[in-house]
Amino acid sequence: MITFATLHCRNCLEISTTSIHISLSLSLSLTSFPMAVTDFFAGEIATELLKQLFLISAKAWKYKSTADNLIALIEDIQPTIKEIQYSGVELPAHRQAQIGMLFDTFEKGKKLTEKVLSSRRWNMFRQLTLARKMEKLEKTITNFLKAPILAHILADVHRLRADSEERLDRVDRSLERVIQQVGSMKIGGGGMIREAMKRAEAMEIETNDDLEKFGVGLELGKIKVKKMMFEAQGGVFGISGMGGVGKTTLARELERDHQVRCHFENRILFLTVSQSPLLEELREHIWGFLSGCEAGNPVPDCSFQFEGTRKLVILDDVWTTQALDRLTSFKFPGCTTLVVSRSKLTEPKFTHDVEVLSQDEAISLFCLCAFGQKSVPPGFCNDLVKQVANECKGLPLALKVTGASLNDKPEKYWEGVLQRLSRGEPADDSHESRLLNQMEASLENLDQTTKDCFLDLGAFPEDRKIPLDVLINMWIELHDIDEGNAFAILVDLSHKNLLTLGKDPRLGSLYASHYDIFVTQHDVLRDLALHISNVGKVNRRKRLLMPKRELELPREWERNNDERYIAQIVSIHTEEMNEMQWFDMEFPKAEILILNFSSDKYVLPPFITKMPQLRVLVIINNGMSPAVLHDFSIFANLSKLRSLWLERVHVPELSNSTTPLKNLHKMSLILCKINKSFDQTGVDVADIFPKLGDLTIDHCDDLVALPSSICGLTSLSCLSITNCPRLGELPKNLSKLQALEILRLYACPELKTLPGEICELPGLKYLDISQCVSLSCLPEEIGKLKKLEKIDMRECCFSGRPSSAVSLKSLR
Repeated sequence: MITFATLHCRNCLEISTTSIHISLSLSLSLTSFPMAVTDFFAGEIATELLKQLFLISAKAWKYKSTADNLIALIEDIQPTIKEIQYSGVELPAHRQAQIGMLFDTFEKGKKLTEKVLSSRRWNMFRQLTLARKMEKLEKTITNFLKAPILAHILADVHRLRADSEERLDRVDRSLERVIQQVGSMKIGGGGMIREAMKRAEAMEIETNDDLEKFGVGLELGKIKVKKMMFEAQGGVFGISGMGGVGKTTLARELERDHQVRCHFENRILFLTVSQSPLLEELREHIWGFLSGCEAGNPVPDCSFQFEGTRKLVILDDVWTTQALDRLTSFKFPGCTTLVVSRSKLTEPKFTHDVEVLSQDEAISLFCLCAFGQKSVPPGFCNDLVKQVANECKGLPLALKVTGASLNDKPEKYWEGVLQRLSRGEPADDSHESRLLNQMEASLENLDQTTKDCFLDLGAFPEDRKIPLDVLINMWIELHDIDEGNAFAILVDLSHKNLLTLGKDPRLGSLYASHYDIFVTQHDVLRDLALHISNVGKVNRRKRLLMPKRELELPREWERNNDERYIAQIVSIHTEEMNEMQWFDMEFPKAEILILNFSSDKYVLPPFITKMPQLRVLVIINNGMSPAVLHDFSIFANLSKLRSLWLERVHVPELSNSTTPLKNLHKMSLILCKINKSFDQTGVDVADIFPKLGDLTIDHCDDLVALPSSICGLTSLSCLSITNCPRLGELPKNLSKLQALEILRLYACPELKTLPGEICELPGLKYLDISQCVSLSCLPEEIGKLKKLEKIDMRECCFSGRPSSAVSLKSLR
């Protein structure tokens, strides 16, 4: 029999035949429970299962979606279980049996995850079998949550508690503290429960706001597309319309729609294709989603027969029929594909055309962005507002950008904007080209630095998330502003609808990290930045940008390479490049170089040696596996380099012959293979990076132990080792990092202990060990960190706290 019987503390009280002991620490000792239940309530089964799921999510892409869903489900149910657990009442036998079934499911899930982690990639049959079992596990837990069982159990708990309400007054007061503690638990991919609820409310507000802004057109579009998809047993359907008309907004609304999610049992995959798609990588994602096969397995060209489970694949921003045919070649019963495109790529009867807004809807949206209300305010010239809004031709994006640019501006200013908009000369006869010229007038009220920062966004590939860290570093170095001003410009551009800043709760907080936070920009706004930046002779442009991915550099660049380029920003987006594909170019003023490519090997451009002013170097491989970089000898001339971002590449090994980067202040290694680069015998890392103050190592799955050589970087003020699933050990000489103020060890599930040397860091202000699920305690002398202001330890299962913790006087 399951009884919620024994809670230990210093001051105990007896209630009826059940002894409920409650302490300030509320530690649990459920000695009368069956073993599986006892382990669960002690946190062992839940913690072990979550730990396994985190590893699966990090290591095996094929299972990532299911693992993430299971993590969310289990963490979602924990507060309810804890409320039952802390209630101190004995449930009826049938309720105990129902909870027992859930515990058995968790136990089976733990065994299943162990099999998944030990399975081999090449065994496709076993992979498919395990994938189906994982999906079945997810469905079982989902059904349990959907059923009214939990509500009935809670009702029983509350009824039994009400029967002894008078005797439980003191217990209730203690339980209030428990609920507060449970309410601060971390769920899902980040944030606390209360923060997550706020984000959910914000998302709902945002969704409702979109519906309000776009009028009835978006809602009617949802109804039409849902009807098309629901009436058919799979197939390909389309959403078409010009750029900025709201196609992606409609697709995102459908992805979040409750009816859609129920119809497809939450099995929905949203992919952005773009004008320069990596088709094979996208095919692998779709194949993995539909079949359950792990990423890395070859994708067959022929059809396979699988169970006809209903699944929805949404392909956003598809440009060509060839790309669509390649991505929809799989024939899975029950699979529905929704294609979002500027062109009609699907049969007309299965395509919903998103039209521009009617005049009334356009005026409402425009006023909402310009005045914060859906109508013209009293005293403001009605005709003037209508004339300016009419110049936007009913395009939602143009209405939002233009309206936001006129916020709080007097009527006289509006008249000048109307004159400029009405003079907009089309580059050709297309609607979008006219809009680019008209929307350019919306930038004229920006100060020059903010406008330059907007134009800098054209340096990044279309439909790709832009790492906030890269953007901030670029603006700091290029425009001579500090981090605070750069962040203020980012927020200002977001308020003016010129970029999209995610609703991440970490944004703007004192110790926020930006390397895993991203911004996005609508294609039409990127087109506007390129349209303005690409005016004039190619050698005289401030920004030398490739609009889309090409096999080689533009011929226009080669034809003009006999003259120096004055560009400050150079952005290159190609496939694999070898020595013969590069040609000589000279960039005496280049300060920013962004290299985007898709390959497993890449030769760095030789003209980097002719960039004496280079301050920021960003190398991003968009391919499927880390790339090997060749010709690192060019780093010899980068004496002014201050920021280096490497993503999905093999980090070259350091040696005594490695040229020191004497001014490098910030280095970020994202999704890289470390290859023991920092752990070479006889190499003094401090000599190579004498001024390095900020080091980030994120999602590097071959990092098992942090090299002790890193502790020689005595100038480090910020060290972030995050999302490294195999990291199990920190060096013993951490105390050498006397300048360290921020230490992040986020989401390293194999890390079991923190060395006591951490307590010897006199300047440490922030420590993040959240989601390090194997950590069981803090160092005993943690109280020696007199300057520690904040410690984040969400999802850590500590048995107690060190006695010295009372000495943390600066902790806020």
